[in-house]
Amino acid sequence: MTNFYSFSGTVTAISDFFTGQNGESEGCTKFFTIENEMGQIVNFVVSPSTYVVDHAMINVGDRVTGYYDGDLPAILIYPPQYQAIVMVKENPNQNVKVSYFNNQLVSSDGQLRLNLSPFTRMVLTNGQRFTHFPGNRDLIVIYGPSTRSIPAQTTPYRIIVLC
Repeated sequence: MTNFYSFSGTVTAISDFFTGQNGESEGCTKFFTIENEMGQIVNFVVSPSTYVVDHAMINVGDRVTGYYDGDLPAILIYPPQYQAIVMVKENPNQNVKVSYFNNQLVSSDGQLRLNLSPFTRMVLTNGQRFTHFPGNRDLIVIYGPSTRSIPAQTTPYRIIVLC
């Protein structure tokens, strides 16, 4: 179970991040600088293992949300720097929730409950079909409308299982 934290804002800079591994990974890892509406800045290291929802191309000026493991140690610098687990480019036609969902399919913060349907696509990060029950796992949930209850309920369009 990952304790997901997030930061949303506008991408202000993208550069290569040198990992120091014999130059082999040069260009494969990116460094995203994100600034929110209050002027707070966070840097994300976006590696080949970072899952970018819909494989969206992210550019300077795009609104994004970066998710990271809040339980991992972080270097004490300003602005803060985190290893991105998931990056989401804002899309007005869909909502995205990245969280651990329990066996009742309620997110770890208690804000969203999933109602599965036969039309809910469940896949792994590599695009292969996931055929088991998605409860008790870290999930990326892509959904549209939800109820105004607590927890909000929705029937997701797609679930990506983070194994």
